[in-house]
Amino acid sequence: MKRKARRDLRNGLLFISPWLIGISIFLVYPIFLSVYYSFTRFPLLSPPSWIGWSNYLELFQDKVFWTVLYNTLFYFSLQVPLIFIVALSAALLLNTKVRGMALFRTFFYLPSLVPIVATAILWAWVFNARYGLLNAALSIFGIKGITWLNDPAYVKPSLVLMSLWGMGEPMVIYLAALQGVPVNLYESSFLDGANWWQRIYHITIPLISPAIFFNVVRWVMGAFILFTQPYIMTGGGPGRASEFYVTYLWENAFDFLKMGYASAMAWILFIIIFAVTLVVFKFGAKKVYYEGA
Repeated sequence: MKRKARRDLRNGLLFISPWLIGISIFLVYPIFLSVYYSFTRFPLLSPPSWIGWSNYLELFQDKVFWTVLYNTLFYFSLQVPLIFIVALSAALLLNTKVRGMALFRTFFYLPSLVPIVATAILWAWVFNARYGLLNAALSIFGIKGITWLNDPAYVKPSLVLMSLWGMGEPMVIYLAALQGVPVNLYESSFLDGANWWQRIYHITIPLISPAIFFNVVRWVMGAFILFTQPYIMTGGGPGRASEFYVTYLWENAFDFLKMGYASAMAWILFIIIFAVTLVVFKFGAKKVYYEGA
């Protein structure tokens, strides 16, 4: 390298050195440390002791582990498709030219700005079996006495329903993508006799497929790390029906002080998310249309 190139490299490394030091201390080092802890018995208040693969073998024999994994997969399989449908439908409605549309867009986006903790507390009252707004509305139609958060059959669908309230972020991304769809394509398809559904399926969805793919990847990862809402609203009950993977991981790490066991759970979760994301990229990326590509 020439002297000027070496000097530029040195200066560049000096400028980014605070970031390099920070990411090494707070990200890279903890990652490697968690790998080591996953092979140890680490009760947090005493030094870790090496036990090899025992944590992983114990996990696969843990009935609660399989319960929380099932709950997480159930939530994932229901929430991701529904959030896609609801957010895209709202974006299509808000993309029409109606008077006061800016106000409607604001109303739809506002719930996503509410902090997660406040949202969880609010919806805990909405789902209240005796005084909740949802049961009060259903009683008009003669439906009474649904114990949303206290019934194993309803608690996970209730959390999925609550998640739809915060669909503002993917909705805005879809709305921005819809703004870029050429109007002349709709006009041409209308002249060719295409109906509304055919225009959506053959024009809208292919042209906004990059935004759809981005949102799906984000929500796939987000569904697997659900924590705050069930932790605040149900505490994992009733009977672990709303105990999810990350809440059980937290319980092992900070309630039972089984940091090695929790580290093993974290790496299994990483492998699951990585595998699901790979599947999404393998089958989803082929369907994404990039203009000019």
